[in-house]
Amino acid sequence: MSSADHYIQLSSLPEEVRRQVLDFIEFLMLRERKQQGKEPEKPKPISGLLKGKVKIADDFDAPLDDFKEYME
Repeated sequence: MSSADHYIQLSSLPEEVRRQVLDFIEFLMLRERKQQGKEPEKPKPISGLLKGKVKIADDFDAPLDDFKEYME
């Protein structure tokens, strides 16, 4: 079976099942590396990955009305 056939089979699965298949592949790769005595590679963080995705309100630091009686 070719890689294209595997891709077609994988892409025809529901999203949750695809995630499980990919998790299992990662598990098998990790197990193989451990058997060969290699340390697993840690994924490198990607800076700026969520840039523009998080929005903080302008009044974020403003006191909450619920605590006014405690702040007087």
